[in-house]
Amino acid sequence: MVGGFALVATVGTALLMLPAATEGGTGTALVAALFTAVSAVCVTGLIVVDTPTYWSAFGELVILALVQVGGVGIMTLATLLGLLIARRVGLRLQLTAQVETKSLRFGEVRQVVGGVLAVSLAIELIVAVPLTLRFALAYGEPPGRAVYLGVFHAVCAFSNAGFALFTTSIIPFATDPFICVPIVIAVVLGGIGFPVLFEVGRRVRTRAGRRWTLHTRVTLVTYGVLAVVGIGAFLLAEWSNPATIGRFDVGGKLVVGLFHGIMPRSAGFNTIEVGEMYPATLLVTDMLMFIGGGSAGTAGGIKVTTFALLAFVIWAEVRGEPTVHVGNRRLAAAVQRQALTIALLGVGLVAVGTVTLLSITPFRLDDVLFEVVSAFGTVGLSTGITADLPPSGLLVLTALMFLGRLGPITLACARARRHRGRRYELPEERTIVG
Repeated sequence: MVGGFALVATVGTALLMLPAATEGGTGTALVAALFTAVSAVCVTGLIVVDTPTYWSAFGELVILALVQVGGVGIMTLATLLGLLIARRVGLRLQLTAQVETKSLRFGEVRQVVGGVLAVSLAIELIVAVPLTLRFALAYGEPPGRAVYLGVFHAVCAFSNAGFALFTTSIIPFATDPFICVPIVIAVVLGGIGFPVLFEVGRRVRTRAGRRWTLHTRVTLVTYGVLAVVGIGAFLLAEWSNPATIGRFDVGGKLVVGLFHGIMPRSAGFNTIEVGEMYPATLLVTDMLMFIGGGSAGTAGGIKVTTFALLAFVIWAEVRGEPTVHVGNRRLAAAVQRQALTIALLGVGLVAVGTVTLLSITPFRLDDVLFEVVSAFGTVGLSTGITADLPPSGLLVLTALMFLGRLGPITLACARARRHRGRRYELPEERTIVG
């Protein structure tokens, strides 16, 4: 999986370095091309050059292809290719695809692989239609250009990548619900994860009355709660900020609040200048970006399930209960350790990245921390300092984007492969905690 993402990023870097990829035909430096390619394949959206003015149509299509491949998943595409060629998939490839798509039953792998691609393309097409019509009818874009804008932004929204074909992202359409709402819907559908989409789809088709799985319940409830918290916190903090939403009427504020309450899930579009937000808003956004979206989706972060399970662990410990219960199910100790490992390693990566950038750049802590968390969470929101970072700083963010996209998945996979029983236990002894 890591090799697949690295290979695609390498190919993308080589293509973006070609003279044909830029408007001026001069080619792109290695670090800038590598940063952009990793940002695209890891569905982040951080940029060092202005996408619509720097990249040519060829360069934009390379970025779009990298976003699509990264969003759907390298292993999913590899499995689909195997099905098309041989009509059968080997055991090793099926197991690899099962890890990537988080399929719950081995027999469903073939169906899931085809379903991932079908659902992705269907949602992107559905979202592209209203965007295309709005660009054409309300903003006078020619039909071909309107279709291109609609498809590009629909793919990036569903993939939770923040690339936009406008110099100021989506700021020109900040209060336009016909642009912002479809993007928000695509971000949510991509961010809650394929297992949740599949289960909801099955229940809608079959109208089955069975209980929701624990994963779906935890994901939907936690995602919804964090969305409400994000929207409410943004509106409360920025309501009278003249540099952000203070100049809008109530309707405009609500549209921008909805948009920026959802974007920290892992999408990097913005309808206001992020660098003008108050420090409290930046800190709340940092926390939401770190948590991210649902497992096995296009969102990044430590995932909402990890966050929710840790909350249940803390609640059980506070109450003095010997086991952790979620709903009417007992949480396995191995899952608790996995959630704790992913969260603490995420905190460690963010801390190391922040300290490193503070030591090699003159920027303040608020901006650096925001940029680091945005890279680790594969979000793509920026306070505006990314383009001013030195090459060493860009490489730090590149590593964070790569680790943030692959880290939780590969950790879970590695732990599953290396699980082994213990033949004996050592004597127990306790230390003082707290």
